Order: sequence, then structure tokens, then C-alpha cells
Amino acid sequence: MAGVVELCDMVLDYLQEQYIYHLNWSQLMSDVSIRLKRLFNNGRCFDIAVDHGFFGEGTFLAGIEDMKAALDTLITAAPDAIQLTLGQAKLLQNHPNPHKPSLVMRTDVANVYGKVIPDHLFSILLEEPVLQAVRLDAAIVVVNLLDLPGRPELRDACIRNIMTLKAQCEHYGMPLMVEPLVMKDSSAGGYTSDGELEKVVPLVRQAIELGADVIKADPTDVAADYHHVIQTAGTIPVLVRGGGRVTDEELLNRTAEVLKQGAAGIVYGRNIIAHPKPAKMTQALMAMLHKGTSAADALKIVNA
Repeated sequence: MAGVVELCDMVLDYLQEQYIYHLNWSQLMSDVSIRLKRLFNNGRCFDIAVDHGFFGEGTFLAGIEDMKAALDTLITAAPDAIQLTLGQAKLLQNHPNPHKPSLVMRTDVANVYGKVIPDHLFSILLEEPVLQAVRLDAAIVVVNLLDLPGRPELRDACIRNIMTLKAQCEHYGMPLMVEPLVMKDSSAGGYTSDGELEKVVPLVRQAIELGADVIKADPTDVAADYHHVIQTAGTIPVLVRGGGRVTDEELLNRTAEVLKQGAAGIVYGRNIIAHPKPAKMTQALMAMLHKGTSAADALKIVNA
């Protein structure tokens, strides 16, 4: 009996793959635009990254030790999207809330985080990542483009990942988000984000050239310079990463500035999930993106 069930599953998988394979190009392009409309609300998007457990760094788990409870809180707070890994995505997609956020699915795992960096660095793509994203009804997939000093082999691996992923995305009609991440050596050990404009812009441009439909980029050291990143991306929307934990005032003021500079939205993780009031901070940022609320008034929402 088990063999019959296994055979039926194989036949269903084959039929699904054949159906998707034979979709015409206009249908695939339509699928991309439909999925992007699920991600963006009137041209803007707030995506909460909760994929930190993928990277094997214990300090990243603060606030998400209990993933089900953390996601219950975030789903109720109603951001536009939540970024998750293959292993956790079903917690979102099986949630009973009929108005739950869209799924952004992480497709690659790397070991570049933490104070102790191993000799061998890697960035590895999931097996058949886009097909798995289609099955999970993701709105978009996301992948890193890492640039670490003295480690060109890691950037090479990321480029190969993106090229593989882009071909699959076009095959299945799935949008591609690329995350160009420039890093620098930290005196405390490990790597930290490098917001130097002259380094961020070329990596963003490379991500565009590789076929990104959405860019997820670091903030620049001077937030008022961010229009240069937006200009580099051209017609491709840019979402700004949050990076490490900062004060509420700094986060809200920086958000206001990058939106003023032309960013289409934000992707924040630890500044939400490790916040003592994750729902309040989510609501404050959503008000800034979608209602034009000022940073000062958003802070009042957080502190209410």
C-alpha cells in the first residue's frame, strides 16, 4: 500500500511540473506581476525577516525561540510580508488568519555571521528552490549576493546561486529578490555590514544585471545619500535592510529618510523580533509606509 501511495505522489508531482513547464510566456509574466502585487501594497512593502535560524548563529534567535508564538504575534500585527525559510514557511501558510501576510521565501544558507568565522565559508542554494516556493505559494524568493573582504570565492558562489535561481524563476513565473550585502571586518570579530555608498552601489548594480525583480539592500552610512542607490536600481523597487539592533528613534528616523529618498519599503528583522513590543513596532512602521505617519508620531505608537 505504501508503494502505491508513493507512486501516486510521484505521478502528481510529475503532472504539476509538466503543467507549469508548458505554461506560455505571457502566463509566466502574468504570474510574476500577480505575485508582486501580493507583496506590494500601493507600491510599498514592509517585509519582516524571520529567517535567522537558517544561518546557525545563536545570537540571532532572540525573540524567535518559540517560532509559532512569534509568528502569531507578527501575523496579527499585519505587515505586508514575512520572510521565512523552507522549514518554517508552513507556520505562516497554514495559519488560520485569512488576511495573513505574503510569504517571502529564503532560498540560500550561509555561514558568514557570528563573531567566530570558520575557515571555510559557504553559500548553498536549496534543492529545486523555486518549485518548493511555488508549492508553498510564496510571493517571491530571496537570495544573497555577499561581498566579503578577501573572500572572492563566496561572491562567486552567490553569483552562481543567483544565475541558477533566475533561470528557475523565469521557468515558474516567480519574482526574484536579490540581497546585495557588502560586509567589512569587525574589530570585535566576524563581519558587519558596510554602508559605504561607493561599495553598496556597484553591488546593487550587479544584482540588477543578474536579473533581480526586487532589491533588498543595506542602508548607506549617510541616509540622505540613498537616492544614489535608488537611481542605480532604476525601475526595480528597493527595500532597505535593517541590520543589527538600533534604538527606536534611530530606526524610525532612518526609515523616514530612506522612504523620502525613494525606497519602496523596508525589510527589518531583529529590530522587530527582538523588540520588547514587536507588534507595536510593526504597526508604527506600517503607518509610516502606508499612511505617511511621521517618525515622531510613529514613536508614539510604539510607546502607547
